[in-house]
Amino acid sequence: MRNIVVIGGSSGIGKEIVQILSNSGNGVFATYRNTTPEISSGNVEYQFLDVTEDEIKLNLPDEIHGLVYCPGTINLKPFSRIRPESFLKDYEIQVVGAIKIIQELLPKLKVGGASVVMFSTVAVQKGFNFHSQVSASKGAIEGLTRSLAAELAPTIRINCIAPSLTDTPLAGKLLNTEEKRHSNGQRHPLKRIGTPADIAEATSFLLSDKSSWVTGQIIHIDGGMSSINN
Repeated sequence: MRNIVVIGGSSGIGKEIVQILSNSGNGVFATYRNTTPEISSGNVEYQFLDVTEDEIKLNLPDEIHGLVYCPGTINLKPFSRIRPESFLKDYEIQVVGAIKIIQELLPKLKVGGASVVMFSTVAVQKGFNFHSQVSASKGAIEGLTRSLAAELAPTIRINCIAPSLTDTPLAGKLLNTEEKRHSNGQRHPLKRIGTPADIAEATSFLLSDKSSWVTGQIIHIDGGMSSINN
């Protein structure tokens, strides 16, 4: 059995990743913070974790074959209305949190010859109004992905998925009416918003041996948003 750690695995994309990995027979060690998990049985074990705390405490096996870092935020405001400390708060959750987790698990990941998956956003490449806060942090994640992929090869693979708008609780304010759902879907060449399963299936692939020659990549699972003029 392969041991996979999913940070932020109780809601949205993280929850779907836990389900897919569990159904495939992996041992899944997931964390939660704000959302109490619905399941913690069989080959899935949940632990509470606040990535902003100074000390990371997790009860994990000695060998980890995969790590997924899901925590994120979507705070869309005009740049002139964002306080600098808000940028720092996002950076602490999305970038420093990932750094803490990877550093803490690195000895166990090296033993397992593991794959690590992090998350960015299509907004880093495209540039959207009111996305400066999220794009700043996620742009740092893309840089971290490439740097760590170089430094940790060939023992550990590091990749990043950059989705477009996905139907999760985190994006709830952007999709809380049928009109918003329809208009956001129409912005994409494939004429729909993403689902957690779209992202989770790609994550599962990157964690598996089927992607054993893939590292240092920013993979756009975004309905064509990043590369096709609609």
